[in-house]
Amino acid sequence: MNRRDAIQRMAAAAGAIALPSLAQSSRIVLGQSAAFSGPAAQLGIQMNKGAKIFFDQLNAAGGINGHTIELRTLDDGYEPDRCKANTEKLIKDEVFALLGYVGTPTCVAALPLINDAKIPFFGPFTGAEVLRDPFSKYVFHLRASYYDETGLIVKQLTSLGLKKIAVFYQDDAYGKAGLEGVKRALKPLGLEPVALGTVQRNTVDVAKAVADIVPKGPDAVVQISAYKSCAAFIREARKAGYGGTFYNVSFVGTQALADELGREGRGIMVSQVMPFPFSTTTQISREYLDAVAKAGPDATPNYSSMEGYLSAKVFAEGLKRAGKNPTRDSLVAGLESISNANFGGFRVDFSARDHVASHFVDLSMLTEDGKVRR
Repeated sequence: MNRRDAIQRMAAAAGAIALPSLAQSSRIVLGQSAAFSGPAAQLGIQMNKGAKIFFDQLNAAGGINGHTIELRTLDDGYEPDRCKANTEKLIKDEVFALLGYVGTPTCVAALPLINDAKIPFFGPFTGAEVLRDPFSKYVFHLRASYYDETGLIVKQLTSLGLKKIAVFYQDDAYGKAGLEGVKRALKPLGLEPVALGTVQRNTVDVAKAVADIVPKGPDAVVQISAYKSCAAFIREARKAGYGGTFYNVSFVGTQALADELGREGRGIMVSQVMPFPFSTTTQISREYLDAVAKAGPDATPNYSSMEGYLSAKVFAEGLKRAGKNPTRDSLVAGLESISNANFGGFRVDFSARDHVASHFVDLSMLTEDGKVRR
């Protein structure tokens, strides 16, 4: 055998070895930037756990159209600059889509990169209007908006005759979105917040907010922040003699707030945009609880994890509809085709002109034993 024949045979052998490897590497990589450290860590951790529980079971069953799914995570600590850098890296690494980002200010920082790269961005853990309007072809929201949540909270309070409403909010895009929602809901009633107090993101310095709100004697305080700062405000307001009620929007992290407060959490209200994850009253809850039980002792049911699980499930349906060789454009089309669909009692309704799947909002209450009830 001459040198040329030897080289050709070696090349052919290498090709024969490489082809099966390429055929088997049908893995779709998704990217997630979220808080996995810092005062908001449980939001990212639980959102990721829920999504991973679904994807692990899906992959074990063979994936979708022969594709398995990997969710690659980067920690942004709930800081916009870090989220922007993470998003740049994920896009550079050519992940197929982005899923399960956590927080308004972080998502706002990532949004221009998402639109420039034309990369699908699915199920962000935020209800802010700034991510919904103006409409983006690449951004898909599973959850109801903060306007939906604060609208229900104001309706509940005013129906009980509680009209002196204060707002404790995080001084950033998230807190201001929630504040605007409260103001919008109060305005038709001829009302406005009786007091405002702010806290900086990723801090628990609430002394000034307590001093700004408690002396005004509000009937209720609507809180628009993450669990550690909300828990700190509740404790300090109680110490200052406040005897009113507290309402939170879903982003607070319901179980994390309950864990922070313990017995002091009794009676704290939280609006919810996901199905109740602690009982088998709906098909999706039964499916989710069964999946959590099979995932092992590190997995526990909670609203944030349920949101991650449902986000992964709905995303997977869009991917299934995207075809055997999905592209980003076919994924967008696949997701847009999920119209008036029932996911075990949770309705999802996308279209080419509307990427907000749900306006479902419910109310829950913390109990003194650290649990949540409807």
